[in-house]
Amino acid sequence: MKGSWAKYALTGAFLALLAGCTSKPTDRGQQYKDGKLEQPLALVNQPNAKGRPVNGADFGNQVRQIQSASSGLFSRYNGTFSAVENWLMSGGDTRQLRQFGLNAWQMEGTDNYGNVQFTGYYTPVVEARYTRQGEFQYPIYRMPPRKRGQKLPSRSAIYSGALDERYVVAWSNSLIDNFMMDVQGSGYVDYGDGRPLTFFGYGGKNGWSYHSIGKELIDRGEVKREDMSMQAIRQWAAEHSPQEVRALLETNQSFVFFKPEDFAPVRGASAVPLVAKASVASDRSLIPPGTVLLAEVPQLNEKGKFDGRYEMRLMVALDVGGAIKGQHFDIYQGIGPDAAHLAGFYNHYGRVWVLKAAPGTGQPLFSNPQSGNNELLSSN
Repeated sequence: MKGSWAKYALTGAFLALLAGCTSKPTDRGQQYKDGKLEQPLALVNQPNAKGRPVNGADFGNQVRQIQSASSGLFSRYNGTFSAVENWLMSGGDTRQLRQFGLNAWQMEGTDNYGNVQFTGYYTPVVEARYTRQGEFQYPIYRMPPRKRGQKLPSRSAIYSGALDERYVVAWSNSLIDNFMMDVQGSGYVDYGDGRPLTFFGYGGKNGWSYHSIGKELIDRGEVKREDMSMQAIRQWAAEHSPQEVRALLETNQSFVFFKPEDFAPVRGASAVPLVAKASVASDRSLIPPGTVLLAEVPQLNEKGKFDGRYEMRLMVALDVGGAIKGQHFDIYQGIGPDAAHLAGFYNHYGRVWVLKAAPGTGQPLFSNPQSGNNELLSSN
């Protein structure tokens, strides 16, 4: 691994918050039961956690997707995948990982007390038409030609018509929906003609720097920091004029272009189809693609608040994100409005252990794509 699990700079604002508190916060799922950790990843005899993973079948499905889409990635991690599968079929007790040849490396978290940051992302579905008509007035663009060494137009310039309409691939009825797909990096488009949804994959960026509109609203005092979420941004947009919404979006001059494809599964940066809540985006310099994670994920109520419970999940690092650095994972939540609801709230903390098989550990349970092992595993 690059840097040999090297230590990374941590989020200064969060550390400053912790340093200034006489009692540590727990409102976003922070835990402090393991004491201070001195390494980015520390080998532990067994995780200090109870329960078993709730998504064994989804994890098995995610591994199948890796096997089908990336033989190199699958071969590199098949020892770990198989050891985890053996462990799951024997009950998935965290106290028994070593019996199945699995080492658990606990992540130190953003605060050196094991609190790893979790955010969420999803794949939106945008209503659109092939031509400009009625309420469908907001263009979605494919990547235009780019001269070497030059930036493409800024978001505000694009909104003002700086790009030729021949680069428009769809017209939506919501500027904020377009922006949300921009932030997620891909999405599905429903042209409203009964045909299968068209996948709009990431096609490139205009080269301008990214500015968070959530932070913009917090700095203006229009949304409280503790209330900030994707839902809060949508609510703000619903309460303001189209001109005010456009002005807010233009504070972020970065702009994403898309590449329409026939209906296709959502793929991460590793070119592997993603299974909801069984895959994450990670900082690949610390957690490379294919890494298996055992995560204690905080549970949220319908208002996005931590409800005091945790859920054990197995996930695989298969994607990346520009804001995903160090001890931080972005959990893929799935497709559509339900996934968007959950993804929009997540900015919480839980514990994570990297699982790695000892050399020679595990039988190749995944060698036959037709194997029925997944039927033995539970799912949620």
